[in-house]
Amino acid sequence: MALPSVSVVVPALNEARNIPHVFDRMPPDVHEIILVDGLSVDDTVAVARQVRPDVRVVAQTRRGKGNALACGFAAATGDIIAMVDADGSADPAEIPRFVDALLRGGDFAKGSRFMEGGGSSDITRLRSFGNYVLTAVFNACYGRSYSDLCYGFNVFWRRHVPVLGLDPTSPLPTTGAGRFWGDGFEVETLIHVRVAKAGLIVAEVPSFEYARVHGVSNLNAFRDGRRVLRTILAERRYIRRPPAIGVTLAPIRQPDTAAQVIHEDIASSALTTRSEQRMGHKSG
Repeated sequence: MALPSVSVVVPALNEARNIPHVFDRMPPDVHEIILVDGLSVDDTVAVARQVRPDVRVVAQTRRGKGNALACGFAAATGDIIAMVDADGSADPAEIPRFVDALLRGGDFAKGSRFMEGGGSSDITRLRSFGNYVLTAVFNACYGRSYSDLCYGFNVFWRRHVPVLGLDPTSPLPTTGAGRFWGDGFEVETLIHVRVAKAGLIVAEVPSFEYARVHGVSNLNAFRDGRRVLRTILAERRYIRRPPAIGVTLAPIRQPDTAAQVIHEDIASSALTTRSEQRMGHKSG
């Protein structure tokens, strides 16, 4: 049986120095790499094309990471979509772990730094505590049991893109300022909220987070924490969760509800990648 094709969506803004490292870590059999450029003023696009002549370059229609991901999702043609940051914090060589979780019946596979086999060389104590609190709030609001909410390495079946409700095409109004809801960094929390409300089966997969290879992260623990909390609470008011979808991650038993998260320990499997052997090197 043929394996599903994988589209890797890489949102990038001025990441020319990091692109070679990220692209070098891609599994050799990915269907396509989609670089979504946020109007970079460095050589991000040129470097990407030099390293991978087959790369597909998509321009954002608005601003923000959320819009970049929406544009990448709309352009993807593979059966599966993998979200990979362009700063080197997530190791693309781990993608087969996530794909394996989907092949076992999952709808959506999310990375976790706090499962056995996962970890981080970048997260601070403050960010770790904030993530713990926000994860607990999310779980209480949406009946999930995630171990790690604030991590952006996700892989899912492309057929579920409509569930996310992201708009890649509409122009901003000519009057007023700001962004569409979901255009900014709140998109990752927004995705998890809408996946939960759609009743999709989620597999957490152990993943290791590295510090960004070059450059300085724009993360701010307090500002970004407020954004995540606002997203959790706002979406809880606006959207009602539909009934659960009955999918089982064989050989794991059928969850009692779609709100239950399947915790996968794939770290010791044959899909273990070179990420455990690499030292050093985030965004997130």
